[in-house]
Amino acid sequence: MTPARPSVVIVGAGPRGTGLVERLAANAPELYPDRPLDLHLVDPYPPGGGRIWRADQSLLLWMNSTAEDVTMFTDESVEMAGPVRPGPTFAEWSGADGQTFPGRREQGAYLSWVYEQSVAALPPRIAVHEHRRRAVRVTGPRDGRQEVWLEGRPAPLAADLVVLTLGHLESELPPEQRELSDFAARHGLTHLPPAFTADADLSALRPGEPVLVRGFGLAFIDLMVLLTEGRGGTYATGADGRLVYRPSGREPVLHVGSRRGVPYHSKIGYEPAGERPPVPRFFGPEQVDALLARPGGPDFRRDVWPLIDKELGFAHYHRLFTAHRERTRMNWPDFEEKYAAADPGSAALQALVGTAVPDPADRFDPAALDHPLAGVRYPDGEALQEGLRGYIEADLARRHDPAYSPDLAVFLALLSVYGQLIRIGDRGPWWHGFFSYLASGPPGPRLRQLLALSRAGVVRFLGADLTVTADERRGLFRAESATVPREPVEARALVEARLPEPTVAHTRDALLRSLHTDGAAATPAGLLAVAPADGRILDRSGRPHPRRFALGPGTDARAAGAFARPRTNAPAFRQNDATARALLTFLRDHATPSALALTPKEPRVADH
Repeated sequence: MTPARPSVVIVGAGPRGTGLVERLAANAPELYPDRPLDLHLVDPYPPGGGRIWRADQSLLLWMNSTAEDVTMFTDESVEMAGPVRPGPTFAEWSGADGQTFPGRREQGAYLSWVYEQSVAALPPRIAVHEHRRRAVRVTGPRDGRQEVWLEGRPAPLAADLVVLTLGHLESELPPEQRELSDFAARHGLTHLPPAFTADADLSALRPGEPVLVRGFGLAFIDLMVLLTEGRGGTYATGADGRLVYRPSGREPVLHVGSRRGVPYHSKIGYEPAGERPPVPRFFGPEQVDALLARPGGPDFRRDVWPLIDKELGFAHYHRLFTAHRERTRMNWPDFEEKYAAADPGSAALQALVGTAVPDPADRFDPAALDHPLAGVRYPDGEALQEGLRGYIEADLARRHDPAYSPDLAVFLALLSVYGQLIRIGDRGPWWHGFFSYLASGPPGPRLRQLLALSRAGVVRFLGADLTVTADERRGLFRAESATVPREPVEARALVEARLPEPTVAHTRDALLRSLHTDGAAATPAGLLAVAPADGRILDRSGRPHPRRFALGPGTDARAAGAFARPRTNAPAFRQNDATARALLTFLRDHATPSALALTPKEPRVADH
């Protein structure tokens, strides 16, 4: 019998799968030179952009990063064993103004180009096979070849190694959402559960009718765009210089609230200048080593968060003292020494900050940041509208004013923290939400549009600690918030403006469900447990699978994004490199001589 060629199956050909291919191409000359390999990429969507960045979506939807802040290529900042293969950022590739927020279709074109470049960079004997199908199951022994079963294909793909780079996935509805959907069906209402807004059917949301929206993050921004400009509305500049919205008459009225009751903070709108914060300082490799050495592992709130709090505060005050020293009352070396000695959240630390930083607006207070409406009460809904517009205007002003550059220092420290956290694993849902709220908010122009929509009455704010109940007697959804007590809002439509929770136990993805059923471990938050060193999937006893790997948001080693800002030692790049090297090393060490003698690669094969 003809020996089988070595084979790797990558399930998911979006940004993460593309980044892995790039790292395979970069590392193969060292670890797997002049050897045959079949590389299978499985994804129902085109490689490169995948589902999220595909071409067939609204031109109105933007990226959430500026053109100069997105790259798919490593640089000298990335701490990895493999070689740096530099390449253009999105701005350099497209020629776009680096400060603009390109459309998602344009980003998809960039990702497709990166994919083609990465495939072309593979050594001659590595053949690429594209399968525009869904993978539904992986079988095979721990010590033998795996079989990857595809939807609509009778025979499985044989693989020495399997890597899941699945990205974001749909999930089954949790009990509360099922109850709301059942209530809507009984009363002829509309309930849109958590989903990707670009994929949701919004046609049932009728012009002029109130719609309750639960969630004030990026999914809401997409919803806002599609139901306003997407229905023919336009913007113009008013006589006072403010943005004005001109309705088409086809818009519903969006009543939006959330736990915090405010939108995510605006993207920072100025360039970094001066000295960057010297992080990591209080939450770096040494501290993570100590946390991991604790019996039973660290508890996030008790053990990890205090170190993060101190790290973020250090970055904030370093920038304040070095760039805005006129707003401080102590020299930096003295403050730094006392800050390092004080416990996070302690009375000593509060006293130090109170003495050295006279203006409360210059102090770092994560609790106040996380709960901006805590204790705030408005007498009625109209007062809330005015109050929230003032809050958003103040946020826009601050995030575009370099006088408040400690905010940028905290953002850079957040990136550093996320890079350390991938070694710890599951952090629970709060941290990711807090990070996104501070560091991954909407572009400033989107918040200016939100203000215009609020002034036009198309968007109405509901406030914080939002609760939604199903009124069986009236057959309506009712929303209430702590910010305006005793003033509920009723509607026939409810939209959950957030992504589905990426839990392996409740995912709609058949492949992940089968892996979990067959013994793959899930964290307490429901994420797929993987080895932080190389992404190998762990079983329930903590053993890494020798032939199965996973990267991306459904794992407990998820990074802040699949692509990254240049020169930030991005965790995704480090993970991709480590996994690529683990794959190539395994293939090199396990391939039989007869298999390695097989023919050069064939042309790329597409299986639709």
